[in-house]
Amino acid sequence: MNKITHAKFGMGASPLRKEDNAFITGKGCYTDDKTDNGVLYGYVLRSPAAHAKFKIEDITEASAYPGVHAVLTADDISHLQPLKNIVPIKQPDGSMNATRDIPVLCKDIVRHVGDAICFIVAESVDLAKDAAELIEIDFDILPAVTDTEKTLDDDSVLVYEDGTKNLAFTHFMGDREATDKIFAKADHITELKLINNRLVSNYMETRAVHAKWDENANRFDVTVGSQGVFGQRRVLASVMGLELEQIHVMTPDVGGGFGTKVFVYREYPLCMVAAKMLGRPVKWTSDRSEHFVSDAHGRDNVVTAKMAMDKDGKFLAIDIDLVAAMGAYLHAYGPFIPYLGITMTTGLYDIPTMAALTRGSYTHTVPTDAYRGAGRPEAAYLIERLVDQCARDMSLSPDEIRRRNLITPEQLPYTTPGGRMYDTGEYEQHMKQCMQNADWDTFEARNDLAKTKGKIRGIGMSTYIEACAFAGSEPAFVELKTDGTFDLKIGTQSNGQGHATAYTQLAAEKLGIDYDKIQLRQGDTDDLENGGGTGGSRSIPLGGVSVVQASEQLAEKIKNIAAEELEASSADIELEDGEARIVGTDRVISFADIAHAANSEDDLMGEGEFKQAEATYPNGTHICEVEIDPVTGVTEIIKYTVVDDFGAIVNPVLLAGQVHGGIAQGIGQCLNENVVYDDEGQLLTASFMDYGMPRADNVPGFDFSTRNVPSTTNALGIKGAGEAGTIGSCPAVMNAVVDALYREYNISHIDMPVTPSKLWSLINSAR
Repeated sequence: MNKITHAKFGMGASPLRKEDNAFITGKGCYTDDKTDNGVLYGYVLRSPAAHAKFKIEDITEASAYPGVHAVLTADDISHLQPLKNIVPIKQPDGSMNATRDIPVLCKDIVRHVGDAICFIVAESVDLAKDAAELIEIDFDILPAVTDTEKTLDDDSVLVYEDGTKNLAFTHFMGDREATDKIFAKADHITELKLINNRLVSNYMETRAVHAKWDENANRFDVTVGSQGVFGQRRVLASVMGLELEQIHVMTPDVGGGFGTKVFVYREYPLCMVAAKMLGRPVKWTSDRSEHFVSDAHGRDNVVTAKMAMDKDGKFLAIDIDLVAAMGAYLHAYGPFIPYLGITMTTGLYDIPTMAALTRGSYTHTVPTDAYRGAGRPEAAYLIERLVDQCARDMSLSPDEIRRRNLITPEQLPYTTPGGRMYDTGEYEQHMKQCMQNADWDTFEARNDLAKTKGKIRGIGMSTYIEACAFAGSEPAFVELKTDGTFDLKIGTQSNGQGHATAYTQLAAEKLGIDYDKIQLRQGDTDDLENGGGTGGSRSIPLGGVSVVQASEQLAEKIKNIAAEELEASSADIELEDGEARIVGTDRVISFADIAHAANSEDDLMGEGEFKQAEATYPNGTHICEVEIDPVTGVTEIIKYTVVDDFGAIVNPVLLAGQVHGGIAQGIGQCLNENVVYDDEGQLLTASFMDYGMPRADNVPGFDFSTRNVPSTTNALGIKGAGEAGTIGSCPAVMNAVVDALYREYNISHIDMPVTPSKLWSLINSAR
């Protein structure tokens, strides 16, 4: 018997975020806030050219500049290993792709604007920048290639002279022979070519690192904004040639990550080398413009997709040819991102056969890697745009063609051609519910009204699914302290999602205590042996279950100690308000007294590790309604409706925040954001003056609800939600835009982003 009266902190409750008081009162602590006596500041001298051979003529004057302590070049750090690709891809011939590693500092040649050449350490950033101006470098400018579509052409400029036509890797998934046979006999084939535009991951807090060498401990103390300290430590140990115990990594508050802060970047080992060499702490903080040319970009692929159908619009097979830009080097997970997307390409549809060819290509651009959704937004965009085109070709409505092809509950569990196993869901039902909430059936009247104002309207939907919380585990530890409060240790890392609230409310329910009495400890390699970090919406589905298990174990230990002290049976003990009580009596003992009564530290520790064997599969329907002004080309999102299946909900308020934020990022890609390089490889969108970010007037209010079917692969039924908004939003917005254009001008295609100038030009050409 374990009576708990703290339901307000349990599963499904919405307690206020514990983190917010510090954040809104300016008491957050970020990497750039860390300082030490004698701290020095690093600055990276970066290439102004996209492709050039270079020679550093002289660093004497820069080294002698007042306040400068070191000027490091590639020769000074030759003992460091490059930053390596972590996940190679198996190619059709059985080989693993060759890698092009990122040098910590370039030697002799640079391959994108922003490539690192020198590292200057000085008493201030301004002094380091001044010294950098004195470094003499001779550049021999070479041709560049930045167009993803053209990079694999026979006459393309080569990023690597010994390369094979800029081909980074080749991967094939599916059954080519079976697919070709189906296409040969299909009643209709729909084909669509799409560009998924390159993005910059613009988190609020730019990257920063603070490194210090502790001579007595024979180890580095590294503070860095990250999505997991243990992953950072492993990579840094490899680059530096050190043992894990020689690197202590700490991550304080983090102002956004979106996948891009998972990785180790060049500045981290550079600060470590300089700190040990100079015997003083060294700190580096990126400015916003530097961020555009140094941090991994997202998306950037070109895909041609074909769908084979029978006479009734039933999907028979899909054929995909995808070219994904890797940038100048293979970043940590670079090749894995398009591969992951391809596994999800068939979406929620019963498509029996698939043939998908993926080729990665080198370009003279910043490398690409995981950005919120990491391949799954690209997959959802591909299939949902293609399905809408299929509907137009077959003279069916968007909902009808989906209804004819959605996987039914009776078919679950369902294994896709991409090898994914969907366990639960009611896909047609959340589509119907979303259509009802969006007033889908009365759209025509609203469109007629818009025309009286000189506007045109469109409505579009996407029915999406994603894979997240991949197979694995995330141990959690809950400890009762002598003052009656608790420490909760876990190896994930909050980047603003609210982990301190979600985890502690789960623990509070099991321990019978206010969640404010539980302190989350994360972001320190000294606290735990290991941890998986945050990414792929894994923290709550995996870590949350482990927190529950650890809390349940500790609750039983607390009851056993209380039973002994109160001379009762543990079955008669309840935990409430920080006390253990014999049920139905006033005989109690406080948690603090229980802690003092314990025989060992183990009696005060609960450990949980939920091991999940399969990914979870959040899914849902997004419906977007837009109004377009043909005179100005401006697109306004009038209404946005979502019905999601997240399995089970831990905290509805945190969940809504994740969904809202994800949709905003999707809207940004559709209407505003786009990385643009010129033919010489110069980045034309290197600041917020040129790179459009979504603003308040781009983002509407959201009608968000859920229709949850618990996951059978997760112990709490949770499916995850961190990336879902981004995955479902892009196709919904773009399908709405195309719907408006097709109704009025018979235009059936436009690529992201739908800027006013692009839309105005397209409309006027159609007229």
